[in-house]
Amino acid sequence: MTDGTMTVLVEDTAARRGLLAEHGLAFWIELGGKRILFDTGQGMALGANARTLGIRPGMADAIVLSHGHYDHTGGLADVLRTAPGTPVYAHPAACKPKYARNPDGTGRDIGMPGLDASMARDQDAFVWVEGPTEICGGLMLTGPVPRTTDFEDTGGAFFEDAACTEPDDLMDDQAAFFETANGTTVILGCAHAGVINTLHYVRTLTGSRIHTVVGGMHLLHANPARMERTVNELRRLGARRLMPCHCTGTAAVARLWSEFPHRCAACPVGTVLDLAE
Repeated sequence: MTDGTMTVLVEDTAARRGLLAEHGLAFWIELGGKRILFDTGQGMALGANARTLGIRPGMADAIVLSHGHYDHTGGLADVLRTAPGTPVYAHPAACKPKYARNPDGTGRDIGMPGLDASMARDQDAFVWVEGPTEICGGLMLTGPVPRTTDFEDTGGAFFEDAACTEPDDLMDDQAAFFETANGTTVILGCAHAGVINTLHYVRTLTGSRIHTVVGGMHLLHANPARMERTVNELRRLGARRLMPCHCTGTAAVARLWSEFPHRCAACPVGTVLDLAE
């Protein structure tokens, strides 16, 4: 069990002067004497926010990609240019083409930018994660999350081709977690595997109770039935701290704050979370 901190480098909101918000996510984790960059945002805000906050992403001991969408991988190329050879942990499918379907049926590219994908594939130290994997400092990755609930899906119309004929089940989606004296902290990218599926799997891996859940929960398009069951499962799991952000969605965040008013907290860019609390 290790103490540490996590700083929000990229998120959809910013609450301090001089910091930039963008639709994306990046966390700077300092744990067990190691520094881990979890996701890289779209790439426009990462460097500027890091400089303002006194963080040097190029000093990371490891880089983690929660999945292959542009809003989590867009800054990878810049980081790798300053830190060549830094291990990059991701599922192999993170580098594959990814598309979302527009309302008119056409597809739009939402995958890892081409340069970033090619750099990732060419990295000698690239580490493919296909199961539970320890990174460093006590930080673990789930690898692919089993889809066991009957009410969760990937959260949108995602495909592997521009014609939107081959569904993408986003098996590259993964979360990070580690143990503290108070229980397990779970760090989500977008939870395309389902936030409840993810938390159930982490509990299976650790045997410990969930204390903190922070990150994107991709409930943006969740229907009322899914939201109701999600709330019920979160209540049953008994997490003491919930920090929904990024792709969780405004309505879903409002519902979670309403249901768990003393457990929820915001995490705009610049937030520093004491991981031992």
